[in-house]
Amino acid sequence: MDQLDISFNDEIGFLEDKSRDWQRWILNLLLSAKKAINKDNEQEISINFVSSDRIHEINKKYRGKDRPTDVISFAIEDGEENDLMAQFLEDPNFVEDIGDLFICIDVVKKQAVDYETGFDREFGYTLVHGYLHLNGYDHIEDEQAKEMFSIQGKVLREYGLPLHPNQETHGKQIH
Repeated sequence: MDQLDISFNDEIGFLEDKSRDWQRWILNLLLSAKKAINKDNEQEISINFVSSDRIHEINKKYRGKDRPTDVISFAIEDGEENDLMAQFLEDPNFVEDIGDLFICIDVVKKQAVDYETGFDREFGYTLVHGYLHLNGYDHIEDEQAKEMFSIQGKVLREYGLPLHPNQETHGKQIH
């Protein structure tokens, strides 16, 4: 099953932009990421589009960082508790709620200019990056980072959003 149920909370009106069907674009990109990490079970995710002030507040409260950021992920299952989740994955009716993403489009737009990547690529990077975090991937240790950014690069490349060569295997240079 390749299903992914996304609920959107759009505090800034991002999805009102009719230049593209953003919900479909996001779903297709995240389904590509889901396939890349071999997740067969149905998943639920919440994506919240928030202002720079709101993400700054969240970043300060939960991460101790006094600045706005592009994305913050809140995983339902985190750490050693994942063993508990494994027993449910065998149930064909089980829907895994992986958590919430908070995305600040203003920061994504700024980074697209700063990194000279363009909005689509930077937004795609942000979405896949957050999605992978919600599925237990991290980039604190070098080996973890190599795996996470390799998957990210592959998904983005296949979706037509390639990274610069120096971002392919290690994204710490820009994020």
